[in-house]
Amino acid sequence: MPNTNSPKAEELLGLVKQKLGMVPNMLKTLAQSPAALEFYVAGSGSLGGGKLSAKEREMIALLTANQNSCNYCSAAHSALGKLAGLSTTEIDQSRTGHGSDPRSTGILAFAQAVLSKKGKVSDQDLAAARSASLSDGEIFEVVGAIALNTFTNFVNNVAEPVVDF
Repeated sequence: MPNTNSPKAEELLGLVKQKLGMVPNMLKTLAQSPAALEFYVAGSGSLGGGKLSAKEREMIALLTANQNSCNYCSAAHSALGKLAGLSTTEIDQSRTGHGSDPRSTGILAFAQAVLSKKGKVSDQDLAAARSASLSDGEIFEVVGAIALNTFTNFVNNVAEPVVDF
């Protein structure tokens, strides 16, 4: 694919390289649309400043990638999950919605409900999330993480970039 990135896309890719030490193929592909790349970078940065930990966000990303059959994101978030402190067992369990403690189990159960019910969760799903110590703000961050990861899953399923993780 020829490099036809705009100055805005180059700037955003530079920020990604500073953070990750590399520019993943998915983001190189996404850079064909500076608006789409900016959407991803801004969303990722916003959620990174939220209350959910990096480990928790990676668990959600792994579950979402599995649900959306995204091989690229599964590989990427396995590597990023390790960097965030997830064990190999936690990475494998996250893909199927199983946490290693009550909070992570609650996060993944709620994320699974959001994914399977397309956001139309029940009062019981919300009560279970709250009983797993999620605040209402964290509940919305789970939804945001699912939305952002679904975006990248779909981009990768459409574009099929070479897995570089």
